[in-house]
Order: sequence, then structure tokens, then C-alpha cells
Amino acid sequence: MKKLFLFLSFVVAFLIQGTAAAKEKVLRPKLVVGLIVDQMRWDYLYRYFDRYGETGFKRVLNEGFSCENTMINYVPTITSVGHASVYTGSVPAIHGITGNSFVLAATGQKLNCVGDESVRPLGTENPSCRRSPRNLLVTTMTDELRLATNFRGKSIGIALKDRAAILPAGHAANAAYWFDSKIGCWVSSSYYMDKLPDWVEGYNRTEPAACLLAEGWIRFIPLRLILQVRSTRKLMKYLLPKRLVRLFLMIRPR
Repeated sequence: MKKLFLFLSFVVAFLIQGTAAAKEKVLRPKLVVGLIVDQMRWDYLYRYFDRYGETGFKRVLNEGFSCENTMINYVPTITSVGHASVYTGSVPAIHGITGNSFVLAATGQKLNCVGDESVRPLGTENPSCRRSPRNLLVTTMTDELRLATNFRGKSIGIALKDRAAILPAGHAANAAYWFDSKIGCWVSSSYYMDKLPDWVEGYNRTEPAACLLAEGWIRFIPLRLILQVRSTRKLMKYLLPKRLVRLFLMIRPR
């Protein structure tokens, strides 16, 4: 009897402690930013550390965590496949994105990875902006965040390319915006909304692309630092005359 009483006392104490812990407010971040840089290997964070701003990658590395053993073994290493694999934690055979475009075996139809003829473009008449995440077969981490907050949280994708904005944002995204190079404006599709928000239309009216082009092409870092990049052979073809390129390759340190 004494043992039973002690056991019941332990159970009650455990339940009370668990209830008190559950009442404590769970600390969650207000904003989560996912950033993918095409062609940027993980070691570039350290290789070019001295060139990063104090409030950018340096802050992330100094105040955050660097998870470097998180490789997803997928093929092919195409942009859209990478976006889908990173944000789903899955591989092409499961999430369904096998390339920037692919052929449907059942019909022989060639399809853009985010192509969707059932939606209409917003902010442009360009038919190639009929885009949505419907070809993605599984949920993304952004979808799961929406579910975890009972859809009170918001998920938005923004990128120059449609696939880069759409795939990471997932199926339940509030919006996805990408850049239509034909008109130089930010656009979306009716999958997300009926019309572009006023702030997007207002920003497009400022013609940001035209304004930046009018300023000319300006390097952010000196040319000598650009040339320190290890893979200089291809890069220098665009920066220097051919004779200087050959001369540099002849005298560069081995």
C-alpha cells in the first residue's frame, strides 16, 4: 500500500510539473528568413569571411549555428531540384521536381517545373508567368510552419526567378513574387491572390530596373580582390583583354 501511495504521488507530481511547463510561453522567432545563393558552397562562408558585412553573414556565423553536415544526396544538381530538395528535405524521386523543365512520361508533354496553365499571371501579360507550386508533390518546411501556426503565420517567397520564389514558399504560401525581365517588374500569379498588392504595384511604378541600369555597372569590391578568386580563368575572360588574360595565366603563382 505504501509503495502504491508513493507511486501515485510521483505520478501526480509529474503531471503537475508537466502542466506547469506547458503553461510556460514557448519562445518562437517572429521572423525566419531562408536564403539560397546559387553556386555558393558552404566553405565560401569562411573563404570570403573578411569580405562580408558585420550585419550579414558575419553576424550569422558569429551569433548563430553553422550546420555543415546536412548534405542531401540528390541528382541532378539543377537549380529547381536544389530548391525543392532543401525545402522538402527530400529527393526528386519523391518531391517530383526532376529539373527546371521535364517531360511527363504519361503524355510526352514538356513542362516547366512551376508551369501551371490553370492560373493567370498578375502584373504582366507574359504567358510564361503562369506559375504555381502544383508540380511539387510534397510539403515544404514553409508549409509545415503554416500548419504549425494554424495558418496564422505567413509564408512569402521572393526571388528573381519564378522557380526560386515558388518552390521554397510551398503550397500554402501567402504569396510568391518574381521578376519578369520582359517588362522589368515584379509579378505573381492568381494561385496566390486575385491582384497584386498596392505596395507591389507602387514599387513597380518606380521602374527600379530602369533606374539601376541608368546608374551603370559598378563593382562593389576592387578588381584585385575579384582576381583572387581561385577559379579566375573563366572569370577573367569577361574582365580583361585576351592578351592580358594569357599573360596573367603565364605568370600567376603556382
